Amino acid sequence: MAVTFYGWLFAISILCSAFYIIIWHKHFDVNLSIIFVLIPLSNAGYLMSSLARDTGSTLSAAKVCYIGGCFLPFFILHCIFNMCQFELHKRMSIWFFLICVINFICVISSGYNDLFYKSFRYEIEDGIPHVYKEYGVMHNVFYVTTIVYLCIGLIAIAYSWFKKRQVPRTIIALLVLPDILSVFGYFFTKVLRSPVDMVPLSYVLAQIIYLVIAHRACLYDVADTVIDSMVQETELGYISFDFKYRYLGCNNVAKKLVPRLEKIAVDDVFGYDPSEKKILHYLDSFKADHSDNTFLYTFKSPEGNPDNDKFYNVNVNYLYDGTHKRGYIVTFDDDTENRRYIRLLDSYNEKLQSEVEQKTRHIIEMHDNLIMSLAVMVESRDNSTGGHIKRTSEGVRILVDEIVKEGILKLSSEFCRDVIKAAPMHDLGKIAVDDAVLRKPGRFKDAEYEKMKKHSEEGARVIHEILLNTDDESFKKIAENVAHYHHERWDGSGYPDGLKGEEIPLEARIMAIADVYDALVSKRVYKEAFDFSKADSIIMEGMGSQFDPGLKSAYEKARPRLEDYYKKVQE
Repeated sequence: MAVTFYGWLFAISILCSAFYIIIWHKHFDVNLSIIFVLIPLSNAGYLMSSLARDTGSTLSAAKVCYIGGCFLPFFILHCIFNMCQFELHKRMSIWFFLICVINFICVISSGYNDLFYKSFRYEIEDGIPHVYKEYGVMHNVFYVTTIVYLCIGLIAIAYSWFKKRQVPRTIIALLVLPDILSVFGYFFTKVLRSPVDMVPLSYVLAQIIYLVIAHRACLYDVADTVIDSMVQETELGYISFDFKYRYLGCNNVAKKLVPRLEKIAVDDVFGYDPSEKKILHYLDSFKADHSDNTFLYTFKSPEGNPDNDKFYNVNVNYLYDGTHKRGYIVTFDDDTENRRYIRLLDSYNEKLQSEVEQKTRHIIEMHDNLIMSLAVMVESRDNSTGGHIKRTSEGVRILVDEIVKEGILKLSSEFCRDVIKAAPMHDLGKIAVDDAVLRKPGRFKDAEYEKMKKHSEEGARVIHEILLNTDDESFKKIAENVAHYHHERWDGSGYPDGLKGEEIPLEARIMAIADVYDALVSKRVYKEAFDFSKADSIIMEGMGSQFDPGLKSAYEKARPRLEDYYKKVQE
């Protein structure tokens, strides 16, 4: 029975220590880590004693047991002091440790002197093993030392509970239990003469409690780390909470912004007092939607002067323990100067915006007028195309309007605006064509036609130079394409590059229909104007060869409007 009892306790203590290693964090108290090393060693000693079958083995096992017996009270006391935020003088700590070392030296020297054990023997009576021990003077010293450490620890815990509001209440309550358990283990074994020693059981229960303490204490250590890493300036404040909205800690800036924090104890649930509702609202909003984590906090001036109010950007985020979410942290970043600057800018913003819009419109109008004037000047050199720019521009507008209404091609409003605006520029390249060719009263010879065909490439070059420094890249590209490719054909037989099908930019395909339609229904030096029926027949025959067949239905819907427009122009 004893072997099974001690074996299970040893296994559980090993598992507890392994779990502690898994959750270990760099902010864990080093004394706590040593406790998780000593307890398995001591429990191993109790297991060894149950397996021993002679005096020597039993004595060796007892020496292993006392590794924990001698040193655990020392490290438990230091753990209590650290967690209760007491500072133990270094010299006193050294003396306490030396006493533990002396006790253990006396233990391991048992068998060679009678300081710890005057006598120690193992006997089997009626098949039942018995250990007979007679204690020496150092065993009494060991008892006194253990009791002194226990009392000092309990006094520190009691003082912290009543006097130290910033020491976590949960930790204080948990720290009492290991000391009580150690007394219980000794009392149950010695006084009630238990057949098995209950001290290793009290050790295992203490381990479990210390695991809970380690898990909880890490929250507060993380808060301290946040202070060290984030709060380098006095204008940054923070408050931290666990997932149950229990208050974990804050810095002085936060206490000034939320005076209620001065009266709240660590581990108190936040949100009961009306003054806490605003912070609680931030937490609730973040909990409902993690992207909703930015707020504005206004700190009213004590004098009641709005000009002295301070403004803080509030951010709510998760409080992390390594990679684990353990709660929430609310940070306050002073944004007063920026807010005042923004307020100052707002007072001028409307007037400035109006002036900028007015100037921008004026510049755009000047720019458009300049381009239109240049197009008209070029057109005036061509005695066969008078009014062509204006008419084709309106034709493009009507076609684009019908394409949009049809909805087959999804055109952006920006694209539509730019195509209509670029239409008057499609023949700018004619500025580079010789007057002898451009102003010829009849049809071109082959060589003359080749020279005339150069106007599309030259137009793209001229537009590129004119719009070189424009901010409107979209318009620039569309205007170049309209000038460059409006004589390309769907079947690839056009010029200047022989593009085919959808290789031709959409804006150039639209321009091509408007350009040819105007040429058909308008009088030229080499021909009379065709009637609308013949012009429509030619356009429809060209769908799929000269023109984009995808624009056929839009053209058909635009035709009545085109005819109405040209009738008005020809009147």
